[in-house]
Amino acid sequence: MDPLVTILILGAAFMHAIWNAVVKADDDRLMTMTVVIGTTGLLAPFLLLLGPSPALESWPYIIASVALNNVYFLFLIEAYRVGDFSHAYPLARGSAPLMVALGAMFFGGEILGMGEIFGIALVSGGIISLMWGGSLKLGWGPIAYPLLTGFMIATYTVIDGIGVRLSGSPFGYVGWLFILSPFPLFMIALVSRGKGFFVFLRTRWRRGVIGGFLNMASYGLAIWALAFTTMAHVSALRETSVIIAALIGSRVLGEAFGRKRLISAIIVVIGVVSVNLSAAQ
Repeated sequence: MDPLVTILILGAAFMHAIWNAVVKADDDRLMTMTVVIGTTGLLAPFLLLLGPSPALESWPYIIASVALNNVYFLFLIEAYRVGDFSHAYPLARGSAPLMVALGAMFFGGEILGMGEIFGIALVSGGIISLMWGGSLKLGWGPIAYPLLTGFMIATYTVIDGIGVRLSGSPFGYVGWLFILSPFPLFMIALVSRGKGFFVFLRTRWRRGVIGGFLNMASYGLAIWALAFTTMAHVSALRETSVIIAALIGSRVLGEAFGRKRLISAIIVVIGVVSVNLSAAQ
């Protein structure tokens, strides 16, 4: 894999962890998520100036991705409502790379070598094991919602991987995806919050706007990378954001880290190195 692509995906992972922490830290996560995604949508038209319109063949994938992303937003909000950030985030992100690898193989025609499969398995296993540090909240909710979130991540990653290649214009594809994505979540928040919707926008918009800039940069870089390298590699590298998330949960949100999570983080790093060395052969 090109070193520049690797660096950009890792940068995207860092930004993704930060904006997710912004959503988790707020007591009205639906509204914070709405501001994050709405800000991304307002910035997105600038992307359309950087490339041609996406090809007609890619539009079904854009529409499907918009729908899947909104389901993902709702599952993610619930995952953060019922569980700790440093538990929910690793389970959601860690369950995705292997599912992406399978989806890319069956629907995108991507075949991985044994070294790459081993590396992706290490990344997923290390990421998921991060959730076992500290005081894990038991019950179906803290497990089910992150896993459903992970399934949505895997599904829209495969959809976007195929769609952006058909589009002939990564900037056009990402731009229209970001423009359309806020509308369903916007309507859900408006109906559920009523007047509180406008009060929140007037008084508590700042953190969500920062999160929106980070979300646009993070997801935009990830989709751009999907146009140049395999979906499984992008997913595995991007999910290293859980190491940052675990540190944020520990240092900022007061959640436990400990020796077990340090070992898990090392396993993730070994997996990422394995994926990149295998891809370079």
